[in-house]
Amino acid sequence: MNMKNKSKRAEGYEFVEDKQCERQLFESQKKFVLTGMNIRELESLIETLGEKKFRAKQVQQWIYKGVTEFSQMKNLPKTFLRKLESKSKISSCTIEAVRTSKNDGTKKFLIKLQDDNYIESVFMKYRYGNTICISSQSGCRMGCRFCASTMSGLMRNLSYGEMLEQVLTVENYTGEKINHIVVMGMGEPFDNYQNLAKFIEIVNSKEGLNIGMRNITVSTCGIIPRILNFAEDFPQVNLAISLHATGQNERSAIMPVNDKYKIDELIAACKIYIKKTNRRITFEYALVKDQNDTKQSVENLKKMLKGILCHVNLIPLNYVGEIDMKGSTRKDAERICRELNDSGIKATVRRELGADISGACGQLKLAKKS
Repeated sequence: MNMKNKSKRAEGYEFVEDKQCERQLFESQKKFVLTGMNIRELESLIETLGEKKFRAKQVQQWIYKGVTEFSQMKNLPKTFLRKLESKSKISSCTIEAVRTSKNDGTKKFLIKLQDDNYIESVFMKYRYGNTICISSQSGCRMGCRFCASTMSGLMRNLSYGEMLEQVLTVENYTGEKINHIVVMGMGEPFDNYQNLAKFIEIVNSKEGLNIGMRNITVSTCGIIPRILNFAEDFPQVNLAISLHATGQNERSAIMPVNDKYKIDELIAACKIYIKKTNRRITFEYALVKDQNDTKQSVENLKKMLKGILCHVNLIPLNYVGEIDMKGSTRKDAERICRELNDSGIKATVRRELGADISGACGQLKLAKKS
């Protein structure tokens, strides 16, 4: 890559000098993308090549092992692979750049989609394993005032294949197995529910990535009908609700979705979800100095969540240069955490991973083409 031609949007990244990525980037977009294809789709494609459909299962197994080259599919005939490569490509996403935190080793990936849109994914290491935070949309239309992802609006939904590719691409780059997935990156997952559902099914299946449902977490700003759908469709997947305020007017001021799905209705839906699934909900609460971290706000939060099977994840608002909002101090967050725990509401302060590379909560941002 020519570093001189790079725009400011990628400043601070370590550029990925990968000829394979470059080659894939300029391949014809008319080719089929194999990642995300179900077995029937693969069988149909392979039969059009004049080959037996049993090859589809072999190809799918290699895809989920994270291969990036057709030549890596060792148990398949070279003649078949040449035919397959003429009509398809393994992935449609390419890593354009990577930033690595000097504080904790967290990596943020700038990923280019085949239509020149961009997304960001974050790889984090915990004592219990490796976690990836993936995006579900390029941009976001929810308009939350504290979040960088929504600043340029929504470009488009991601396909379930593109969601899956984030996991496989990051695993291939790091050489490490991902054990946990959080759908908390760019976009509102429940605004792209059908692709989200297919993604979860593939990730969980034994023929896919074989990651347990309880190792997957999905975050929503509060689209009530989808919360109820989620309770029926994926009762074992963890649900996180971006709450961030306790009053109707206060929440609407920072989260426009609250105008349509009011906070009282949201809490009622959460209670229905808990009753149906017998699973606790995580309420994410980004602490904004002198706004939702006041004594009265904390008392209101206690009252609202009393008796609800839940966990509160307190997040001192991370810095976003274009947003005129200041986060609470870590000390204040820990004080509020103690108050909630003392009142019988389980709470923790989120560990700040990747803040120095703008890879923390609320900092993922739509990168525009220069």
